[in-house]
Order: sequence, then C-alpha cells, then structure tokens
Amino acid sequence: MKNKHNKKRNTAFVFEALAREATTAIIKGDQERKAKVVSIVRKHFTGDSLLKKDLECYRSLYENQDLDENTSQKILEAVMAAKRLIDPDGLFKQQTEVINDINKELTPATFNNFVPNYKSLATIAKMFNTDSPKQKVMLESKILEGMVGKLQEQNLEPLDSLTFVTFTKKFNEKYNGSLLREQKELLNHYISSFSHDELETKIYLNRELGRLKQSLSEAVKVEEIANDPEMVKKTNAVKERLESLSGETKLNESTLLTILKTQELVKEIYDDGSNS
Repeated sequence: MKNKHNKKRNTAFVFEALAREATTAIIKGDQERKAKVVSIVRKHFTGDSLLKKDLECYRSLYENQDLDENTSQKILEAVMAAKRLIDPDGLFKQQTEVINDINKELTPATFNNFVPNYKSLATIAKMFNTDSPKQKVMLESKILEGMVGKLQEQNLEPLDSLTFVTFTKKFNEKYNGSLLREQKELLNHYISSFSHDELETKIYLNRELGRLKQSLSEAVKVEEIANDPEMVKKTNAVKERLESLSGETKLNESTLLTILKTQELVKEIYDDGSNS
C-alpha cells in the first residue's frame, strides 16, 4: 500500500538516525565511524540534493512548534507546495542510494537507532504519501495541532534515551553531575550541525557563550569564590577561555567539551551559593 510507512524511505527519520549514530561514535571516541557518518550526511543531504529538499519539508513541520494557528497553516501549505515540486522518482533513487551507503559503510542496525519523535515523522510521511483526501485532512489536522502546541521539550528527549546512556555515565563519572537541560540543548545542536546552516549554530553559540560569561562574571561575587583568590583566578581563566571561543561558528569536539564543562561548573557554583 502506498500509505504504509517505511522508515527507511522517511528522509527525516534516516537523517535523525544518522545524527544519533554520529553522536554514539563521538561518545565512544570512534573517529573513523564518525567520519563515515559525516561523509554520508554531506554526500546526500547537502547542496541541491532532493533528500535535502525533502528533509527541509519535514523540518518545517516538526521543528516549528508553539506557533499560532494561522502561521502554522501557512507553513503547512507552503510545505505541501514545495513537496509537490520534488520529483518522486528522483527522490526514491536518492533514498535508495543513501540506504545502500548506510548498509555498506555503517550497518543496517543504524535504522534501529532510537528517534524519539518517530511518531511525528511517521505522521508527516503518511500525509505526504496518502491518496485519500479524508486521511490527508485528518493527518494535516494532527500535524497542525503539534505545531500550535507547546512541544519544545520534545526536541530534548533524545538525550534521555538509551543512545546517550554511555555518554551520561561517562560524563557523570568524570564531573559528578547529571546531564543538565542546557547540556542536552548543546548536544542536540552538535548532532544537527553536520547539515544545518552555520548561521543557526553561530546564533546559538553566541547566546550560550554570552550567558556563561555573564554567569562567571557574577560568580566571583559568590562568597565561596570571592573569599578564595585561587578560585577567583580559576574562574577568570575559564571566562578568558570562553572569550577565545567567541568567534567560533562551528561546534567541534574541543569546543563542545569546553562548553559542557563550563555549563556544569556554572551550575555547581550557583547551587553551592544558594545552599550556603
């Protein structure tokens, strides 16, 4: 049946599964596997590829949340118009090529990676593929409900899944803390940065680095730090390190680790200060 969902032919699901495969490789320090994933993403989801255009159609629906009903309806209409311009035979061919590359370069198990918004992606795929006017309208209504609803937290769920257990355990053992909300957001930006516009990453980095630098500037007023010259020195050193990252537009692994550790440090400083 045409409207039967096949996740390997769901462009957004394949991309999200690859993103989680890359994250797992990074967590395990498997640079070779990470390079293979990045190579596949850049080969199939960049430039003028139909897969990239198809992915943008999905993203316009599942990444735009908490919008007003009128805006959501306009986005949906624009997406459906853009989707009709994508050659289905050409898209099928490119999907086959990326499936083959994943099977050959990685493993078919990549398609079993946990993608928390799988149901949303499946709903969008069914709407794109159904021939039934009634079913299309019902699916469109369901998608619009998600766009209008406050679902931002959904985008943070991947960091709570089994895919990230290894990272969480490793991070907690080293830094003695649980994964913070801001760390989840940082990691989600990182795994998506392989194909996203650099401007989006730059905006996020500037915002988060600014927040951390401001927090560190105020941290020297916390009693435990203010009364310890060595702690003041170390806090200022961390702030200087962040200053050196201000011109960064990409999240490389070194920058990622620096920001993760600083996020944990800031949280500990203010928790200790509030409990004193």
